[in-house]
Amino acid sequence: MAKPVVLFACIHNSGRSVAARLLLEHYAAGTVQARSAGSEPKAAVNPVVSEVLAERGLTTDAEVPTHLDADIVQEADVVITMGCGETCPFLPGKRYEDWPVDDPAGQDLDEVRRIVDDIDSRVQRLLDSLRPLG
Repeated sequence: MAKPVVLFACIHNSGRSVAARLLLEHYAAGTVQARSAGSEPKAAVNPVVSEVLAERGLTTDAEVPTHLDADIVQEADVVITMGCGETCPFLPGKRYEDWPVDDPAGQDLDEVRRIVDDIDSRVQRLLDSLRPLG
């Protein structure tokens, strides 16, 4: 059975979607393919998000914000939108969820920790929904 592919999409692909992708990869331990992209990608990952993820043992060193397009969506089984609004391509046959997660841009460390905690709990629930029933 093929691994499900999950795409996390937000505006800048520098905070929320990066955190979600890295957390899903961490928890899934190779059972899911996780990707992220943004409708208006920034040049680099939000440094405060990087700091919060580093506190959890996750690194953003290899992360490069990616542009969201229909090809990336086509490859996904599940598309999680996180504030990209109508700029996120919609393709039939995909499972879509919209997560109303606060944007970490411009937020202080404690607020970004709260945002990443929110994403973390959502990612764990998503992963539970992707595991085969046994």
